[in-house]
Amino acid sequence: MIAVAAVIAAALVVPVVHPAGAQPAVGVVDLGPNVRIFDPSMPTSEIQATFDEIWELQRDAEMGSGRYSLLFLPGEYGSVEEPLLGRVGYYTEVAGLGASPGDVQIHGKIEVYNRCFDAPDRPNYDLSNPDVQCFALNNFWRTLSNLTINVRPVPGAAEPTDWFACEAGLPFNTWAVSQAVSMRRVQMNGFEGIPPTFLFDACLERPGFASGGFIADSRPGGVINAPQQQWLTRNSEIDFWSNAVWNQVFTGVVGAPDDSGYAGCAPPAPVQPSNADVCIPYTTLDTTPVSREKPYLFVDEQGDVNVRVPKAQRDSRGITWADGLTPGRTIGINRFFVADPSDSVADINAALATGKHLILTPGVYDVSESIQVNRPNTIVLGMGHATLHAVDGAIPLTIGDVPGVVVAGVTVDAGEVESPVLLQVGTRGGNSRGSVGNPTTLSDVYFRIGGPYVGKTDIALEVNSDRVLIDHTWVWRADHGIEGFDATCNLDDPEDYENCEDELGNPIGFLGDNIRWATNIGRNGAIINGDDVTATGLFVEHFQEYNTIWNGERGEVYLYQNELPYDPPTQADWTADDGTLGWAAYKVADDVEEHTLWGAGVYIFNRNNPDIVTENGYEVPEAPGVQLNRIMINNLSGPGVMNNIVNGCGPTIDGIPDQDPFPVGFGDPDFYEFPRYIVEYPDCPYGQ
Repeated sequence: MIAVAAVIAAALVVPVVHPAGAQPAVGVVDLGPNVRIFDPSMPTSEIQATFDEIWELQRDAEMGSGRYSLLFLPGEYGSVEEPLLGRVGYYTEVAGLGASPGDVQIHGKIEVYNRCFDAPDRPNYDLSNPDVQCFALNNFWRTLSNLTINVRPVPGAAEPTDWFACEAGLPFNTWAVSQAVSMRRVQMNGFEGIPPTFLFDACLERPGFASGGFIADSRPGGVINAPQQQWLTRNSEIDFWSNAVWNQVFTGVVGAPDDSGYAGCAPPAPVQPSNADVCIPYTTLDTTPVSREKPYLFVDEQGDVNVRVPKAQRDSRGITWADGLTPGRTIGINRFFVADPSDSVADINAALATGKHLILTPGVYDVSESIQVNRPNTIVLGMGHATLHAVDGAIPLTIGDVPGVVVAGVTVDAGEVESPVLLQVGTRGGNSRGSVGNPTTLSDVYFRIGGPYVGKTDIALEVNSDRVLIDHTWVWRADHGIEGFDATCNLDDPEDYENCEDELGNPIGFLGDNIRWATNIGRNGAIINGDDVTATGLFVEHFQEYNTIWNGERGEVYLYQNELPYDPPTQADWTADDGTLGWAAYKVADDVEEHTLWGAGVYIFNRNNPDIVTENGYEVPEAPGVQLNRIMINNLSGPGVMNNIVNGCGPTIDGIPDQDPFPVGFGDPDFYEFPRYIVEYPDCPYGQ
């Protein structure tokens, strides 16, 4: 392995941590300054130092511009005596460069911990401060893929003196994440029979909120889910899954839990409070109707760098690498245009027009005209959460009316000038029928409107082509950020909060939400016009009208997650033109005859105005071929009302009264209102 790694290193021009006296590798591929490649000859301490350096940079950099890929050449890393402890912060990708996950063996852990938010003027992670709150709710934008983790705790940390020593000493791998985080092609091997995968942080008195997530093509072993509100596990093998919170979906998963307990979540059985003997909100499907694994970088035995593009599957189950190399095609890196943020869109488009594929190395790309993918079977692969930022109202990425395009690992941000759309698949009114065996595929493609800067778009994702596969996306109009909307008054004082105003004397709303509503424009998150489009893991949040509109026929969605916007200032702002109170989170067009949804959750939290009312969580046509399965609604922690789950079928989800010390209208007591479920629709147990 070490001899092969030496050949591989010579093919890469990247910053590599080397033993003392070693010279940097020189070769033919420049992956940029934010790609770090490790080889198994390096001391564990050197690799640990690099992980620690990047983690310190990215630990709290939720709205930052840093982007990083940490890659392992084939071989073994860490040991029982000196395990490698890799902590993963924002916009960080950790991946193996082997052809299969077993080619990279990590002895140690690769982890994500809760993030802590302090009271004013107190140092971060000071757990002696009672006002510190730690949770995983904002742990976005991380990737773990294509390696094996043999879980090993750090010796001597079993009796910790601080939080991070606690984490290091735990005999399992902590993966406390939420949206825009994927685990793909990972094998977790447990330590002394202990389940290896914990989806929450166990080093705190309370695990805190978590709102993930996604696992695919993996063997995570036994999984302790704990506070994860929703999760999709697809085409994997698990030893067991510990529990559910609100919505857990499994498709094509060997060892998936039995889902018969979902029947207890809806009337006439007792609904809530949650009781694992009564309501178990699992949705388990034996196979995944349409799937395609994400492309990945790997190096072969000759040291050549390649991209493996897995082929699409139908009615699949289990992992793709059980019998060796994942079925698909291999493309040498010499057939890619390897871009960095200094490259112009004109140069990128010129390369694409000649038949090149595209790698976007880590960074933020200002895009003032569309990157155009017009040739079939083109691969666009982002590294380290490469981000396309719309400038001057551009559409950052367009895909022509062609089949077989794969876009993976790319984040698309709106800019200050409104864009009509951020990613457009096929042209409006075009004639792309797509391919049953070779669908255009979006894998780990994320969208953001607001957050680090003001963002405006009419639509985030528009799919016009037929037979497209959306394999894990998070489409987010930001509910928080650093755009300058925060109040200048004292938010710890409810009386002062009542007087928060902008420079013109207008109320700014809670945390500046009145300004956010008028400034961060995002009307629709996803509009699907194509026929036979499938989504596995569709997360869409906070848009100002319908969050998702499905106009195409025979659409299929497996796990849908939505939070309606927190920030409508008034009911008039949240009322449709026909007088309907608000817009449903999930809208299937009235003329659609066939549509299927499995496992969906819609949540409300009207923190800016607790009097806001939304009529329906879902709106669909009453047609024999339109079927919703395992859907629910919930009030996250108080403010706001939803009258019905779907099409006027109740019950109502009400707000929770206010409670000190939160400002009037916020409300967040120790208990929550209970979610409401429907096992299938149009069969509605609540009546209409």
